[in-house]
Amino acid sequence: MNAQTPPPTHETLIPQVLLEVPLVRGQRSLPVQRQLHQCLQAAILCGRLAPGSRLPGSRALAQALGISRNTVTAAYDLLAAEGFLQSDRQGTCVARHLQRPRTTAAPVRQPPPRLAGRVEQVPVSTGPGGVGAALRPGVPALSHFPLADWRRALDRAVSRAGTAALGYGDPLGEPGLRAAIARHLSVARGVRCESRQVVITEGAQEALVLCARLFANPGDTVWMEDPGYRGAKAALWAGDLNVVPMRVDANGLYVTESEWKAQRPRLVYTTPSHQYPTGAVLSAARRLELIAHARRHGAWIIEDDYDSEFRHAGDSIGAMQGLEADTPVLYVGTFSKTLFPGLRLGFVVLPPSVHERLDVTLREILRGGHRHEQLALCDFMESGEFVRHLGRMRRLYRTRHAVLRAALAQHLRVPHTVEGGEGGLHVVVRLPPDYPDQAIAEAARACGMAPLALSSFSASATPQDNGLVLGYGNTATERLEPLVKRLSRLVASRSAVA
Repeated sequence: MNAQTPPPTHETLIPQVLLEVPLVRGQRSLPVQRQLHQCLQAAILCGRLAPGSRLPGSRALAQALGISRNTVTAAYDLLAAEGFLQSDRQGTCVARHLQRPRTTAAPVRQPPPRLAGRVEQVPVSTGPGGVGAALRPGVPALSHFPLADWRRALDRAVSRAGTAALGYGDPLGEPGLRAAIARHLSVARGVRCESRQVVITEGAQEALVLCARLFANPGDTVWMEDPGYRGAKAALWAGDLNVVPMRVDANGLYVTESEWKAQRPRLVYTTPSHQYPTGAVLSAARRLELIAHARRHGAWIIEDDYDSEFRHAGDSIGAMQGLEADTPVLYVGTFSKTLFPGLRLGFVVLPPSVHERLDVTLREILRGGHRHEQLALCDFMESGEFVRHLGRMRRLYRTRHAVLRAALAQHLRVPHTVEGGEGGLHVVVRLPPDYPDQAIAEAARACGMAPLALSSFSASATPQDNGLVLGYGNTATERLEPLVKRLSRLVASRSAVA
């Protein structure tokens, strides 16, 4: 009788999955313990190791795989802690409660999980290219930012605050920064406020979301400028609000008496000092009328004063918030245009009639963060560096604006009008409908330019909304004329009647 090999026991059996996916060793590979854990977990999840399956003992598996027994034990322990394995007197097996229910019915394709309805409301638009793309609106001159001064302010903030600033701060913002902002707004923008009314946010976008959360309920109506800032639309839609577009003309937001009666709003969003994107300035008469109607109908006005520090002729236009005492205005601002977008610091100034009532609520729903950046910004403002930087940027943007307009006048051969150039970082070039703006903007992106189509800012674009929004803040002065020449050729080649 020939000698036969004794039959293997469960102690010498190795799960087939480990033989199909061998363990890898090397500097760039995962730790062996993690690989073993993943192999076993995947085998259990896909059913190759069924519930109740007995696994080899740690010593036998370690010997078979040529690895440390401690490695196998650690992988088993982790799988047991996760609920995939269980141990008894006979050893380790796959947890029996992982048994999947059996069904004889034909497999049914499951629908994808439902998203919130507000997700479908937010419009998807083609991106304008990178931050450094030429003619992109809304980007300041990043290469002219005094980075060395800012670094020193950061160093001082870290040195003075130390590890104490690594924890949560005041949910409403660092007190010193709130005081510095209040002083600056009082002098530069004519805003009536004290530091306790200022709430620091993560950019203007969070300030808008906060306004929607604090001053409106889901389903309430909010009036939105049309054409208007798409980021504000997204923030208001995210608050489950009924966003109603209101047309803008040469004097800014235009609302009739009948509209106040027909669809009374809870919030009114406006950019009165430099309407985005058209550049229109809300007239004094309309400002006073808007405030009066808001008082009468119990509405709140969101004044987004995003780039009003830059005006190319005369003094800057004052904020609507400061026209009267205790106006129903939520004043929103940001440092994205005056300093740099990556700073992600903005603010909202609450009316004195409500800030005390909201103090407790805000301290519950907000968490103080970016403390070193806030302290550095406070230092930057208190040292006078902020005002000096604004002065330099005003002169730079004034020059770039003039060069851009001159280049458009000389090289853009199709009928057009240039608007909104009295301030800010962009101009609007209105074009005849025969030159479709979205097709032109798409062609420009392929050539390294990032103008935006004016019609993309409108909820219901009209033929008058056809045009291009050209930014000059982050485009070097010497590049403007060559870029306009190239853009002019694109515009001419995209005529719908050519």
